[in-house]
Amino acid sequence: MDLERFTVETRAVHAGRADLTALGVHVPPIDLSSTYPLPDVEAGGAAYEWMAGGGARQEGQSAVYQRLWNPTVARFEEALASLEGAQAAVAFSSGMAALSATLLSCVAAGRPHVVAVRPLYGGSDHLLATGLLGTRVTWTDAEGVGDAVAADTGLVLVETPANPTLDLVDLRALVARAGDVPVLVDNTFATPVLQRPLELGASMVLHSVTKFLAGHGDVLGGVVATSEELASRIRPVRAITGGNLHPLSAYLAHRGLQTLPVRVGAQQDSAQVVAHWLADHADVEQVYYPGLEGRDPEGLVGSQMSGPGAVLAFDLGSYERAAHVAGACGLITHAVSLGGVDSLIQHPAALTHRPVVGDAKPGAGLLRLSVGLESPEDVITDLQRALSR
Repeated sequence: MDLERFTVETRAVHAGRADLTALGVHVPPIDLSSTYPLPDVEAGGAAYEWMAGGGARQEGQSAVYQRLWNPTVARFEEALASLEGAQAAVAFSSGMAALSATLLSCVAAGRPHVVAVRPLYGGSDHLLATGLLGTRVTWTDAEGVGDAVAADTGLVLVETPANPTLDLVDLRALVARAGDVPVLVDNTFATPVLQRPLELGASMVLHSVTKFLAGHGDVLGGVVATSEELASRIRPVRAITGGNLHPLSAYLAHRGLQTLPVRVGAQQDSAQVVAHWLADHADVEQVYYPGLEGRDPEGLVGSQMSGPGAVLAFDLGSYERAAHVAGACGLITHAVSLGGVDSLIQHPAALTHRPVVGDAKPGAGLLRLSVGLESPEDVITDLQRALSR
């Protein structure tokens, strides 16, 4: 069945399940095998060499070893690739493992220079700033990408909506400025429900699977969706370094995709209510949310994104007030991460973006709120109680 002719809602339910009828099951099985039988030495060796070198496993080949391939992980990869409109996806044990493998593939190709558009997730920013993987970075804004590209630039990295300020970047314009350099878009906040960067010209899409894709706060994972050519450069890094997604996590993430459009839609509806309430609150200095007037000057919501999403940030003017409100929430959990069924609030400058240096660090009064599936009125009541204290 050709799923590409169906909507993202339908693909979310059915993608990655093409082999189930032949297996005689309705729900994808979990294969926890660490190793697999070999038909003979020669065939086993050929399969090992093919997959360790970046090739996708061929039908009839032994999987050899879980570090090279696993059917449960492969089903999730196939499903996510379908949602993003990609030829392939490569799943990892975390979003940072996915980014690290992508960066290492650039270093291995002799193009270690990265152009990075701030703001980014704090872990991504920190990894690039350290140069730990042999990369060097030029920081810029979206307009400066073309000038920042050099002869050995292997990647342009951008996140939109950005973490934690929800800044939007015109991807079509940025891709044009990048020229022949692959553009990697962190699509964690938007998900393929609201934005599909490959359709806008990007080369690769990065997700923290931990967030909206899995959606229930019980999975750690990452994934890169891209062309088969670029995937074949990333898979060897995963095979050699061992940053694989565990099959149980892959199963849970694949299951999470089934409800992704419904969850994102409902959470987005609630986030809009909460954002407008915060914008009218006397104690809130600024609200950062693309769905508010003035926060999307280029009109990217509706053209690039189909909606403003379920994450917002708001500024209370000082560290003391922000820290107090984060700790005073009761219904809303004070914790890092986002995209789960329950609402989470955290202080980026002190936590997720703590390693970010200089002017790139978020403001001391800024809080990030990921709106869950609770009633928006209950979320507002909790915020009101925290603010009034």
